[in-house]
Amino acid sequence: MLFNDETDVYTTIKSASTAVFKDRGSRFIGLAYPVSSQEEVKPILESLRKEYHDARHHCFAYMIGYQRLIWRINDDGEPSGTAGKPILGQINSANLTNILIVVVRYFGGTLLGVPGLINAYRTAASEAISDAEISECIVRDFYRLDFPYISINDVMKILKEEGASQRNQLFDIDCSLEVSFRFTQGERILSRLSRVENLKYTFVTRS
Repeated sequence: MLFNDETDVYTTIKSASTAVFKDRGSRFIGLAYPVSSQEEVKPILESLRKEYHDARHHCFAYMIGYQRLIWRINDDGEPSGTAGKPILGQINSANLTNILIVVVRYFGGTLLGVPGLINAYRTAASEAISDAEISECIVRDFYRLDFPYISINDVMKILKEEGASQRNQLFDIDCSLEVSFRFTQGERILSRLSRVENLKYTFVTRS
């Protein structure tokens, strides 16, 4: 499911998965991981290079972000376009994001040629995805609200009616709390909150 301004749902995998594909003696181990940032990718790659230190190649592709704008591919010494691109192609075919797929290759002594390599990396990635549990996630906006105590009933009424989540509450003469709601509900909820006397809202993050 591709993200656009009309939806606030994206798909990813819940947990790591593994699959193995063999072709003419070569073994391709497909490993899929849920990741939410580029910073999470490097430690996984380093760990796999240690675990599969005797493998010939560690090729990968990842897609990150609910808008699916952050991605990278790596052929790790295989002919250009034969590994990372087919792996990414399977991520795109499944409309997934926040996912890293690494395919570790143990060379079996027989050259597979460009078509064979593309098929092997594509298949290993596809089977790793098939082995994973797919989940739908909702894009939520987080805001900080600041308002006087006299306005608390008006604020709470809106949040309850809209089903907004709350955290980090501080109720005193001056009140503050963080709220979150679905991205697509934001315009309506903020419009209602803006009519509360002396309330100020500040955008925190979107995830």
